[in-house]
Amino acid sequence: MDIRTVAVIGAGTMGAGIAQVCAQTGWETRLYDAFSEGLEKGMDTIDSFWEKGIARGKTTQQEKVKWLANISQYTDLREAVKGVDLVIEAVPEKMELKQQIFAQLEQMAPSHSLLATNTSGLPISAIAETTNCPERVIGMHFFNPVPIMKLLEIVRHKSCSTDSILAAQSIGSAMGKETILVNDVPGFATSRLGVVLGNEAVKMLAEGVASASDIDTAMRLGYRHPMGPLELSDLVGLDVRRDILNSLAEAFDDDSYRPHGLLDSLVEEGSLGKKSGKGIYDWTSGEKSDREDLPL
Repeated sequence: MDIRTVAVIGAGTMGAGIAQVCAQTGWETRLYDAFSEGLEKGMDTIDSFWEKGIARGKTTQQEKVKWLANISQYTDLREAVKGVDLVIEAVPEKMELKQQIFAQLEQMAPSHSLLATNTSGLPISAIAETTNCPERVIGMHFFNPVPIMKLLEIVRHKSCSTDSILAAQSIGSAMGKETILVNDVPGFATSRLGVVLGNEAVKMLAEGVASASDIDTAMRLGYRHPMGPLELSDLVGLDVRRDILNSLAEAFDDDSYRPHGLLDSLVEEGSLGKKSGKGIYDWTSGEKSDREDLPL
């Protein structure tokens, strides 16, 4: 599939990262958010990432200028998707919201465009069924931080066409990602494994097995994970993790997937992870540190 123009729907952490990678790939990239403040924050995130890369000698000011020229900002969805070859939706993990957006995308986006969702666990079939073109709806699950993480999980549902699958794989390759192909089952492959490990780590923390940093160190050094499950949960967002766990519990009718009480308490108090300044760790200094005030 010849990609020239991409629309990324949602300028949050994931949307900003996806837009950044699209721009760096050389595509005309349209970043959409319903709120101008969201767009501003998303662009600040992208700019900060590039500036850190320049400071570390991993990129140049000239590259930043070139990449930035590839990104334009939109608060009008119809204008954002006009004439695009690819749409990647990255709004919050709310099924009704995603279904509403895809129903609009079918009407607004060109008939040749691939319609992808970055959902980390919601059923792709339920999103696709709100359209009359389910064959071109597919899951493209990126990982945070998108510019660094190499994996792209492609999720196919029963109505997804072979052409859409091949196009998604080709797009991932162009982005410099390594793709895996999974079927549309609850939690896919990565989220199902990841949230269960994270939930067990939260349980261990609540039981006083060890500190958060020591639990994470155990997995990094003992199992060669690049990041411990608690730090990863903070990075992804504790609210996102909780939603996925509850979705798995309902999908499999198995309460063993339910989020631990500590995870529920953290979300209820607004401690959502790095994005809110506090989660399992305290991030207010810019670096993570163990919290003394966890609601145990």
